[in-house]
Amino acid sequence: MADVSRETSDAGEHFETASEVLSRIFGNSSSGVGGELAQSHLAQEKLDEQTFPKPKQTRLIAFANQKGGVGKTTTAVNLAAAWAEAGMNVLFIDLDPQGNASSAFGIPHPVGTPSIYDVIEKRIPMQDALQKSDHFDTLDVVPSTLSLSGTELEIADLDDRWFLLRDTLDAYLKSSSKHYDYVAIDCPPSIGLLVLNALGAVHEVIIPVQAQYYALEGLSQLVSSIEAAQNGVNPHLIISGMLVTMYDRRTVLSKNVYEQLAEHYPDVILKTYIPSSVKLAEAPSFGETAITYDPKGPGTVAYREAALEIAKRSDKVMKMLGN
Repeated sequence: MADVSRETSDAGEHFETASEVLSRIFGNSSSGVGGELAQSHLAQEKLDEQTFPKPKQTRLIAFANQKGGVGKTTTAVNLAAAWAEAGMNVLFIDLDPQGNASSAFGIPHPVGTPSIYDVIEKRIPMQDALQKSDHFDTLDVVPSTLSLSGTELEIADLDDRWFLLRDTLDAYLKSSSKHYDYVAIDCPPSIGLLVLNALGAVHEVIIPVQAQYYALEGLSQLVSSIEAAQNGVNPHLIISGMLVTMYDRRTVLSKNVYEQLAEHYPDVILKTYIPSSVKLAEAPSFGETAITYDPKGPGTVAYREAALEIAKRSDKVMKMLGN
């Protein structure tokens, strides 16, 4: 059934879109479920008129935050899914031993599955661990397994321990017949060897930040760790984005947190923020990202907006990287 309603007047019939119906009922209110839905429908209509620009070169992005529960994996999988939905070729590497990103893509990952653990341990090349997403033809996934949890101890004494992921990723990208527009890496919630491997392998870091004051406490430490990585393992590394997650429009707190981030990090904070949403948290339990599980939900639409905003920054990022 079409997403419209019908009104009859002396001038004839007028078919209202869903956003027009919601706007008529809830006006310009941005609070409450109705106002959020109205804004979400309007945002999706604007997105439908947009074209995602393809980056001129592959963008390699790590999603990192040492604090858990800030929406890091949710952000990584839904941005990757949004780019794939828009027709981009995406390679997703699940570097978190919990494997939640693999679950969100519906990728089986019991212990023994060829995974990023085997790749980092140099048992197999990256292409032997790739799995295709069932939901997106243009998205490839290198899954994680629980075996990865012991990797940091196993590689700690290796001379090239900082560059294991970089070297195998570079080798795969050079040999692959497919050109990837985005490589997205979901990092574990820590600052250890796995995260440093990710920071050594990418050009960009995107930091999801929960709209709560306690989520800001470790942010300066994370930024300092990234700066240390810039001075050590990867001089060609930038923080290209901060994305506020779990934003509650009803509270002054969320607004204040966003404003503080915008004040301290004006060049990297994304204009888009991600609202709190049960559907976002629920989707992985069904082996899906929110992009397919709840395609019209406010959280999903917000992730599409964020994906587009990041895509439109490609030229700026390439200039920052000197390309």
